[in-house]
Amino acid sequence: MPKDQHDGTGRPASGGRSGRGRAPARGAASRPVRPAHRGPSGLPAGGRVTAVAERPPTGFRQRVRTSLDLIRANPTGRVALKIFIAIAGALVVTVGLALIPLPGPGWLIVIGGLAIWAVEFHWARRLLAFTRRHVHAWTRWVTSRSLPVRIALGSVGLIFVATVVWLSLKYSLGIDLVARLLHYLATH
Repeated sequence: MPKDQHDGTGRPASGGRSGRGRAPARGAASRPVRPAHRGPSGLPAGGRVTAVAERPPTGFRQRVRTSLDLIRANPTGRVALKIFIAIAGALVVTVGLALIPLPGPGWLIVIGGLAIWAVEFHWARRLLAFTRRHVHAWTRWVTSRSLPVRIALGSVGLIFVATVVWLSLKYSLGIDLVARLLHYLATH
């Protein structure tokens, strides 16, 4: 093959098969690219920038992605998958919303339901990315504060959770923990 038909890495410039290995995966051209290996100076090896497609994920994620692609290849499967994801996500989000005022991981379950929806719905992917971005920003902000500020924030959080638990038990189960505690302290 003439020299001008190579991209400098020994592979054909067309991106096709080079005579060994497998052909690029379907949709490989739409994958993000990363710069080629960098030399000791920090510049790309050989002095020019070349693009190498990222390796596709392996293992469990790849099997799930392949299975979903096979289901989506059939029009009936695509509709059935969309309906299944919508119902499963709605159930998980509903359970999470019901658990928010109760002790337990209500918000975590809501985010899990959002992740289920994100498998099939673009708006859910955007909302999940927005949520992750803000949770990470909040975590970075809190951890960059001094110890007294973190203790104050933790105390406010604990007071909030204790108030939610007390109100939930009082109005949903009829158990008033404060009254029982005061009664116990008065009798002993």
